[in-house]
Order: sequence, then structure tokens, then C-alpha cells
Amino acid sequence: MAEQLNSLEDLKGAVDTSGAASDDGQVLLDTSAPREPVRDELGRSYATGKRKDAVARVWIKPGSGKVTVNGKDINAYFARPVLQMILKQPFQITDREGQFDVMATVKGGGLSGQAGAVKHGVSKALQLYEPGLRAALKAAGFLTRDSRVVERKKYGKAKARKSFQFSKR
Repeated sequence: MAEQLNSLEDLKGAVDTSGAASDDGQVLLDTSAPREPVRDELGRSYATGKRKDAVARVWIKPGSGKVTVNGKDINAYFARPVLQMILKQPFQITDREGQFDVMATVKGGGLSGQAGAVKHGVSKALQLYEPGLRAALKAAGFLTRDSRVVERKKYGKAKARKSFQFSKR
């Protein structure tokens, strides 16, 4: 070791940063390069959404607001209004209702998990199509995958945690 850095001033000079340093030595991050939209040759954005055991593959493109899930209309696939509302949340948060067509294929899980998976996929695809929407979607928590899954059953137990009835005699 030829030279040892002992003081804070020595460390400031030795650190190679890609950002610029201000007068008081704080490193400023370079935020001049905005994100680029990610679209395929057909003008669509693709994302995968997950929730519980459900996995949704979602494509969005500009259109009239038509939502198709597994080849069926949203009203036919998700009959409950609550599930339809869950799917529309990303568009309501970003003020893009009726501006994008959604085509999704969902596998696994139940209807509630599938609705959550499509919502997650739509949110990710929206932020890929329009990177400026990322802040609103992230603040609403739509880009975070809800990692809660059903707990597995353990041996010696009736269910995951429930025990069999105890018998003293």
C-alpha cells in the first residue's frame, strides 16, 4: 500500500463519481437522461404482472379503452364490479381512462389474484409506454409486487398452522 487515505478530504478527492460535485462536497446525481419508452413494432408495451399464484401477461396500446382478458371482455371474465374496479385503478390514477386498449392472458390462482396480477401488469406496461407516469404509479404502490402467498401446510397439522384437537385422555 503506497498511500493510505485517512481524512475525509482525502476520500472526497479519491472517489470517482459520474455525477457532479457541489461546492460543499456533496455528490449530485445526473438526472438529465430521462427514461425512454419501451414499445414493440406494433406500438404496444408489454409487462408481466403477478399476484398470489396468478401470472398475467399484459399488452397495452393506444385505443378506445377496450379490455380483453383471456379472449373475453372484462365484463364477462371479471363479473364482479370490485374486480373490474381493481383493473381500472392504474388508468384512474394517471388520468388515462379510455385511452389504452388492454389485452391480457392470465394463468393460475383465483379471480381475485388474477385481477391483482392484471392490475400489476397494466401498471408496469403503462410506465414502460409513458415513463412520465412512473412517479404517480409508484406513489400509489401499483409497481410493487404484492409478495404475499398462501402458506404451505405442515405435517402434523390440520392446515398450515391449525392443530388437531387436543385430547388429554
